[in-house]
Amino acid sequence: MPKVNLFNVDVDALTMDESVLLIDQAIESKNQIVHNCINANKVVLMEHDKFLQKSLQEADIISADGQAVVWASQILGKPLPERVPGIDLMENLMQLASNKGYRAFLFGAKEQIVKKVSSHYNELFNTDIIVGYRNGYYRPEEEISIIDQINNSRAKMLFVAIPSPQKELFINKYKEALPNVLLLMGVGGSFDVISGFTTRAPRWMQDNGLEWLYRLIQEPRKMWRRYLIGNLSYIRIIIKAYFSKK
Repeated sequence: MPKVNLFNVDVDALTMDESVLLIDQAIESKNQIVHNCINANKVVLMEHDKFLQKSLQEADIISADGQAVVWASQILGKPLPERVPGIDLMENLMQLASNKGYRAFLFGAKEQIVKKVSSHYNELFNTDIIVGYRNGYYRPEEEISIIDQINNSRAKMLFVAIPSPQKELFINKYKEALPNVLLLMGVGGSFDVISGFTTRAPRWMQDNGLEWLYRLIQEPRKMWRRYLIGNLSYIRIIIKAYFSKK
């Protein structure tokens, strides 16, 4: 797979279609594959969280979730072909699962949200494509029982929608304890959007890297620090990387 090293992480230079095909081939071959995304927020978090960086580095596929990462790749002379948003990839993979008879487990978000996402996909594909779900609120001592629940579901796909860096650390910690789950993927806030709890930015804002502004307007008290302070930190990191390259 072609890769581009950005911020000490090898990001896969793949299109959406190529990503879906690669994951499908792994599942067909019964090879477990871990997928994670990288965006501006994770780049900032990685600067002080080496466990998060390690978890990303050990993933099998890393996609550029945000337009800001694609722009950074161009600035740094390592251009990526396109952004591969986690929510769009998940939607495509659910269609693949329907076509191929794969089954999925949903882990994360509030109970009413993950339950609604489960119902949405089972109704959309007119089949029990979702074989289990669990909300994302748990104590550390409950992790083993969650792993047992996922294993007992016999799911081939696991979508984890808990915040970063928890989801990356959880997947990296327990992937070997889930031998029959052939795709483990972190999907951030995707469940909130799919359930209709939050709305996604219009396409023109997505294409111009303004999804962060849309989310900030929706949830200013929750998101102001992440985006206003975080975006400045991200710009600083890009400038540092640019001059280090020079």
